[in-house]
Amino acid sequence: MAVHLSPCSSSSTSFTPSSFKNKTAQFSKFITLIREGHSPKWVSQIRPRIHPRNGFQLKSSNGHPLDAVSCHGDGMSLGLEHIEPRGKEDSFPISDSKNIDSKLSITVVGASGDLAKKKIFPALFALYYEDCLPEDFIVFGFARTKMTDEELRNMISRTLTCRIDKRENCEDKMDNFLKRCFYHAGLYNSEENFAELDIKLKEKEAGRKSNRLFYLSIPPNIFVDVVRCASLRASSESGWTRVIVEKPFGRDSESSAELTRCLKQYLAEEQIFRIDHYLGKELVENLSVLRFSNLVFEPVWSRNYIRNVQLIFSEDFGTEGRGGYFDKYGIIRDIMQNHLLQILALFAMETPVSLDAEDIRNEKVKVLRSMRPLLLEDVVVGQYKGHSKDSKSFPAYVDDPTVPKDSLTPTFAAAALFIDNARWDGVPFLMKAGKALHTKRTEIRVQFRHVPGNLYKRNFGTDLDKATNELVLRVQPDEAIYLKINNKVPGLGMRLDRSDLNLLYSARYPREIPDAYERLLLDAMEGERRLFIRSDELDAAWSLFTPLLKELEEKKIVPELYPYGSRGPVGPHYLAAKHNVRWGDLGDED
Repeated sequence: MAVHLSPCSSSSTSFTPSSFKNKTAQFSKFITLIREGHSPKWVSQIRPRIHPRNGFQLKSSNGHPLDAVSCHGDGMSLGLEHIEPRGKEDSFPISDSKNIDSKLSITVVGASGDLAKKKIFPALFALYYEDCLPEDFIVFGFARTKMTDEELRNMISRTLTCRIDKRENCEDKMDNFLKRCFYHAGLYNSEENFAELDIKLKEKEAGRKSNRLFYLSIPPNIFVDVVRCASLRASSESGWTRVIVEKPFGRDSESSAELTRCLKQYLAEEQIFRIDHYLGKELVENLSVLRFSNLVFEPVWSRNYIRNVQLIFSEDFGTEGRGGYFDKYGIIRDIMQNHLLQILALFAMETPVSLDAEDIRNEKVKVLRSMRPLLLEDVVVGQYKGHSKDSKSFPAYVDDPTVPKDSLTPTFAAAALFIDNARWDGVPFLMKAGKALHTKRTEIRVQFRHVPGNLYKRNFGTDLDKATNELVLRVQPDEAIYLKINNKVPGLGMRLDRSDLNLLYSARYPREIPDAYERLLLDAMEGERRLFIRSDELDAAWSLFTPLLKELEEKKIVPELYPYGSRGPVGPHYLAAKHNVRWGDLGDED
């Protein structure tokens, strides 16, 4: 049973693909046969036919091997070795795509854009280089730009790199990958052009079972056109069809809900993979492992021991080259409402029942629904201004010719959020995100409470914050986890020092860390949804920020100016002090 894209009437607000409905009855009969002990002979023969390539066992991000076979239908699932509910789509694992009778077809829509050239094609090649793609796959680029297959290959070859820890001939791998890449030019709203794409895909698939993955690397205003055309003219007739959608997912609750409604006219929820690449970053992936597999952390992961949590994002460059796009959204929509809020939900969620995607996403939704709506008094916004340093001039945000001179769009924001549940009641979660700052950094900082009746408080002086234990997860750059502790300096006197227990990834793990897009693309092929955003999760996230965003725009709040290359505006320090917090990154160049 396989779900494929199908049209629906324009009057319908939601849609279940007809192929899924038609095959539910057949699957129920199959389940009955299994329960009665009349297993079809092919069931016992599936696993022996599946072998990982080159002795390499693939695993999805939830840790399950990709060669596990499962059959699903109508809310029930049958696994030969492991039974888990996975939703209503009959998702065959990637190993099914490796079967000689099937072919994986990946279409990058918007193939001529920067994201495709810099991230998606390199990520696909990296997966191929690591033997993580099935034996039989093809990659198609689709865009309005007129281009031949050879021109596409020349374009993407300039951005492909090989793993630094591999000795295998890089040029041979690259040539073999590029031979599998093809191109078709067309309009994003043309059903005829997608029908032509379908013909080319079928020629390459040569009558085999086809599994098709579409990556929408395009502006959000044409998402629905592409999904409509793909569903009507280019969906798989024999396997699964999945669509990866890039952010932004709307500008507020209303536009996000409308986008979801329109997508669901042509796709089931299980076919939509809303990507937030920060969820694929190594340290974000390690967050739940650190917490749930180490006894030392879970008991202190609450208001009883944690004083505050800080999520900090900074970039050392402005909006050069994309000011027009950025001005429609701003830093709150671009970074805080998705990247940082997703990290917060993973950090604060309760222990899920299992590592199944739905169990984890259920817990994240509970966190988001427990959060207080953001108030204007708990938010600071800023915008960078022109600055000269060492005879070099840096432009202001409004100096960008694509940005209105009177723009009030924030390039910096700080906010205090609260989760009203038993675990986190009263603990401030502080977010800070900005562009054109003094450094590039993304990190999670967990500041613990002061030691009650600390015997050594006289040695620290009046500033007990300097003696606070702090756990830091540096997401980028130079991935690291370190815990700040107090210890005695060797010697005859009693002098205390603050030191780090440090796990620096580059020292401990010399292998190159995969890019986030590699992990997320592999999960989408496998049908693993844990690192993708569900529609109700998206609704809950927007409900927190939409009232604030409307108030900022209606009241025309003027952002505080800060120099390009500085630490940002002064306002966030007052916001932190209001909640008895000191920003952990001040004077900290770890």
